[in-house]
Amino acid sequence: MTSTRTLDVPDGSLYYEVRGRGPLVALVGAPMDATSFQPLANLLAADHTVLTTDPRGIKRSRLADPRQDSTPLLRADDLRRLLTHLDRGPATVFGSSGGAATALALAQSHPETVTAVIAHEPPMAGLVEHGDRLLAQTDDVIATYLRGDVTGAWTNFLANANIALPDGALEMMIGGERDPQTVADERRWFAHELRQTVAWTPDIDALRSGRTPIVIGIGQESTGQSCDRISRSLAAKLDLEPVMFPGDHTGFVEETESFAAQLRKVLTL
Repeated sequence: MTSTRTLDVPDGSLYYEVRGRGPLVALVGAPMDATSFQPLANLLAADHTVLTTDPRGIKRSRLADPRQDSTPLLRADDLRRLLTHLDRGPATVFGSSGGAATALALAQSHPETVTAVIAHEPPMAGLVEHGDRLLAQTDDVIATYLRGDVTGAWTNFLANANIALPDGALEMMIGGERDPQTVADERRWFAHELRQTVAWTPDIDALRSGRTPIVIGIGQESTGQSCDRISRSLAAKLDLEPVMFPGDHTGFVEETESFAAQLRKVLTL
């Protein structure tokens, strides 16, 4: 059974879902919302309490000022508020992509709320050589989108990330009549979230000296992609060996069962 609720925060409201029973696990993304994690959450709910949420300003999580930027530290504070509100003890937090930045920011700023962090393919440019170039490419992608060239923005974004889609996949994703909420969330991500996440760099010394165990996850099929390089750099800075997960950057969606099996192994470490 899944419970769906909202939590009021000073600048808006946060939509979240809770399912299952057992140790608390939070699955977080950015811009991925609770729906993106639903299949994985359903599997883990067999023996865990699973929290999923829409990040601030996305889908069902509303902001008083929709023009407000979304930073990892702001999203981490949202997650802190949700975990405190649930009052079920500290959580293991699995974050993917921008959600990995959120999870690391939470471990850095509110370690009392976290038992462990699993950061799956974070996208922070400052962690790799020539990160300034990656950030400049991100700025160009955003400017292209805001000029109205949606196809060009996505094409350049995927090229910069070294992600190759199957033939026709991009046209299927952004072609034809699109759901207004999907378009609104896409615009918010480009305009108010993408750069703020890519430009953020965690405090390596704080994470190394903190009490929160950290796991860096990488997709087995992500070799050579930007997030693969960033994740390996972060793992090296933290003196960690990366843990490989099935699939690529969104393996938890395409290969949910095998991904859940690997995540369960990590949860027992």
